[in-house]
Amino acid sequence: MSSLQSQQSLASTLPTNLPATFMKEITGDFAPEREFGRSVFGIVYKGVLPEGDRLISVKRLAENSSVSAGKTFETEVTNLMALKHENVVELVSFCHESQKKVVQHNGRYVIVDVIESCLCYKYLPNGSLDKHLYADTTPINWYTRFNIIKGICQGLHFLHKELDGPLVHMNLVPSSIWLDDNWVPKIADFGLSRLFGQEQTRMYTVNVKGHNGYMAPEYLYRGEISTMSDIYSLGMLILEITTGEKNCSIPEDRSARIFVDNVHQNLKTDEQIIYKYPSLDPNGLQQVKACIVIGLKCVEAERSKRPSIADIVNKLNGNRVEIFEQADN
Repeated sequence: MSSLQSQQSLASTLPTNLPATFMKEITGDFAPEREFGRSVFGIVYKGVLPEGDRLISVKRLAENSSVSAGKTFETEVTNLMALKHENVVELVSFCHESQKKVVQHNGRYVIVDVIESCLCYKYLPNGSLDKHLYADTTPINWYTRFNIIKGICQGLHFLHKELDGPLVHMNLVPSSIWLDDNWVPKIADFGLSRLFGQEQTRMYTVNVKGHNGYMAPEYLYRGEISTMSDIYSLGMLILEITTGEKNCSIPEDRSARIFVDNVHQNLKTDEQIIYKYPSLDPNGLQQVKACIVIGLKCVEAERSKRPSIADIVNKLNGNRVEIFEQADN
C-alpha cells in the first residue's frame, strides 16, 4: 500500500493532521528546487503526491511564525477550515508534530522538541502575485490585473461581510495572494488574522507585526485592529497592481507615502492615465481610473475616510458610490 493510500482522501474530506514524514516525502525533504513562494510565515513548496499526477502546495511554517505562536495551531487550522470561497485559498490538510532533535547549545549537544508545522493547500500553479507584478517580470495585461483586483476584493468582502463576524486578515500583501492556472486570485497567509464577534468593531494589540509599507497608521502606531486595517493594505495592493510599481522600492520610505504621493501626482488626470496606458480602450481606461480612485481613498490616513469593502465592490462593478464621488471630481 502506498503512503498516499495510507493517508486516505487527502483533498476529498475535511483537513486532517498528517505526519511530518509524509510532508518530507512529497516535497523531496523540502528541497530548494521545489520552492515556489515564500512569505514572513514560511516557504511554500510544490508537493508531489506518491501517485505522481497530483500536486498540492505545502507551506512549511517558519519556527518563529506567528501562526503557531500565542494560540494553538489546531485553532488556527479550524479557522481556515471554515473559509470556503473562490477567492480564498483552500486548506486540504496540515501537519503539526513534535519531533526530537539533537542540537548544539553552549558547546554541548542537547535533545530538544521541535515542532514541524505545515499547511497544505490546493495547488496553485501561478504561485504568488509578487512574482508577476513588477517591471523585472513578464507583465500581466491590464484586464488580467483588473480581474485579480476584483477577485481579491470579492474574497475580502467574504471575510468582512459574509461570516458570522468579520475576519480581519491583517497581512494583505502581494506575497499573500496566490494565483491558480486561470489567474484567479486566492487570499492566503492567515497567520495574523483576527476573528471578530458580531458586535465587535475593533481590538488592540501591543504585538504589531506585518509589512510596514502596508500597515494602516492606526495599527502601526497604536496597535488598533479593525476591518479598516485591511482596507488600507488593500489600497496599497490595488495601487501596486494598477501601476506595476512596488510601494517600498525606496528603503527609507517606511510608510510608503512617497509611493502614494507619486501615484496621486502622476496619474491624476485622464491625460496622464492615457499616457501610461496607451493601448487600452475607453472601458479599460475607466477601469484604471476607478482603481486609482479606490486605491487612493483606501490609504487615507484617517480610518473614517476609507471606504468599506462593500463600497469598493460596488465601485468596481461600475456603480456610483457616494464616498468616491468627491475623489472623482
